[in-house]
Amino acid sequence: MKKKNVVLGLITIVMLAMLGACGGKDAGSKEAVGKESTIETIKDRDKFVVGVKYDTKLFGLQDPSTNKVEGFDIDIAREIAKDILGDENKVELVEVTSKTRIPMLNNGDIDAIIATMTITEERKQEVEFSEVYFEAGQSLLVKKDSDIKKVDDLKKGDTVLAVKGSTSAKNIREKSPDTTVREYENYQEAFMALKAGHGNALTTDNSILYGMAQQDSNFIVLEETFTDEPYGIAIKKGDTEFVDEVNKVLNELHESGKYDEIYEKWIGEKPKN
Repeated sequence: MKKKNVVLGLITIVMLAMLGACGGKDAGSKEAVGKESTIETIKDRDKFVVGVKYDTKLFGLQDPSTNKVEGFDIDIAREIAKDILGDENKVELVEVTSKTRIPMLNNGDIDAIIATMTITEERKQEVEFSEVYFEAGQSLLVKKDSDIKKVDDLKKGDTVLAVKGSTSAKNIREKSPDTTVREYENYQEAFMALKAGHGNALTTDNSILYGMAQQDSNFIVLEETFTDEPYGIAIKKGDTEFVDEVNKVLNELHESGKYDEIYEKWIGEKPKN
């Protein structure tokens, strides 16, 4: 009898320990929230937390005097918050870079990435993408008096500046293998380096380069684009429910004409399509 009681006691202790392990997580912890769909998480939190750029004029740029972040991507984020929560102001902007954005999404630090992110097959292995929300193409930013008029003018001894973790660095190495590529943490650092004479050109999507050219009239964006860079909104892998919701918002923006308004507000012209 004593042996049986000891066995039963041990079983009880083990079961209580297992229940404690399962129930020990706070209901609001990241582990608990991670089991919900993204839409449920946003509604429970009553806020859409989105990763955006803070250094990219026209798309996501922080004004140092006000700390306010504005741009095309920010306006798209507000429209998604408005759709899910009924209030475009229920959005929290979190700074990401090309290098940090996917890890932050997968860690649950943000609900989505809206940060001039090109849709690629490689990235599709890590995240889900919305439909294309902006069509861009890679180009070069150079001084107005530069001899570089197109990408084929790059030669051995030239240095092109790019951003770490971007497709641009990979593309320029393939397009101009004899050129030295120097990578920086973000676009502002790369642009400052270009202005300081640390490179002959800066490469990324033309949409981003236009913003840099607006900041300093000594630089121009070459007309030639040598890649297609379709931007998508990145969502955690497997969360097709949220992908469908975001696509619905994008389609409604196009149908209502609101997308054209946002585009013209930031790019300065109407969409070509």
